[in-house]
Amino acid sequence: MPDFIVTPWEVSGEVDYDLLIKEFGIEPIDEKLLFYFKEITNEIHPFLRRKVFFAHRDFQWIIEEYKKGNPFYLYTGRGPSGNVHLGHLLPWIFSKWLQEKFNVELWFQLTDDEKFLFNQSISLEETHKYAYDNALDVIALGFNPKKTYIFSDIDLAGTLYRNALKIAKKITFSTVKATFGLDNSSNIGQIFYTSIQTVPAMLKSMIEGKNVPCLIPLAVDQDPHFRLSRDVLPKLGFYKPALIECVFLPNLQQGGKMSASVEDTAIFTKDKPDTVKKKVNNAFTGGQANAKLQRELGGNPSVCSVYKYHFMLFTLDDNELRSIQSKCIGGELLCGECKKDLIQKINKFLNEHQKQREKAKDIFEDYLLKEKVDLKYLINEKNKETH
Repeated sequence: MPDFIVTPWEVSGEVDYDLLIKEFGIEPIDEKLLFYFKEITNEIHPFLRRKVFFAHRDFQWIIEEYKKGNPFYLYTGRGPSGNVHLGHLLPWIFSKWLQEKFNVELWFQLTDDEKFLFNQSISLEETHKYAYDNALDVIALGFNPKKTYIFSDIDLAGTLYRNALKIAKKITFSTVKATFGLDNSSNIGQIFYTSIQTVPAMLKSMIEGKNVPCLIPLAVDQDPHFRLSRDVLPKLGFYKPALIECVFLPNLQQGGKMSASVEDTAIFTKDKPDTVKKKVNNAFTGGQANAKLQRELGGNPSVCSVYKYHFMLFTLDDNELRSIQSKCIGGELLCGECKKDLIQKINKFLNEHQKQREKAKDIFEDYLLKEKVDLKYLINEKNKETH
């Protein structure tokens, strides 16, 4: 048995991604696929070159459909139970790049219902509030407002529920239990929920009145939901959604993913410069016990959380990254210097992101899909008609 856990609601331990590929039955992204992809994009995003996005389901099919003149749309999302941290941004940053490269729509789902159903410590009102606060982080990344649709499950419930019923009718309780490990103590909302998460993968097809391919960039822990989606949607006459899956941004200590529940080891988009400095300076590194030994023996970037942040998100120039790696191994670069560089890069990113996040409040409605019914208003109007 592996000594790590990866489910849509829990990730713990040091994840073995090669083993996860076998367990989930996903396909690794190889050089042949990247070459095929580059024929369209003329470049390969660093997330792909560095295997941050490492696995897929039917990604080649999406490319083939696009070449035939059948463009796809993007669908991803966020389960809002707290503030956004850097790990949440990985699929979103990549989605923005894809939107720009292919000039396609993004449908962004805020699963406030899911977080209420699966998190015993959060109220429906809290997760709904977090949904729209988290949406500001999405908008701040610069998605095209004419091609981006952001929606809360609660506030688009009419459309989602109407279509989720068709999906739910095709999924048995035993299938849900086997996929997610639910049991007789699971609440009935948890059993039904994956039907809701499947709907956006067919919404564009319903609107267009024809099958439209859907590509879902996501962290690998969400794969089980879309295994079910891929099983059920062909039964309703729709394409299987294609998936492209990323690894987890690690926390700042040794082992495990970045988690909002362990604040000192995660960097949030709202963090101030001094907070970032403190967190990074306390990070686990692959360095030696002191500067003298570091100069003599060199460091080990492969286990260093600071290097991993350079590698995955903040040093996307390959030559610069190679320089950091070689200087670390050769003892020329001390951990304090490497941390200082990372702190500067993170704070530069967050400074701009926070400015854009504030501006997002003024353009929020340009992105939002809503279907909220004010029952009190409707009742008042009805009463006026009867008097």
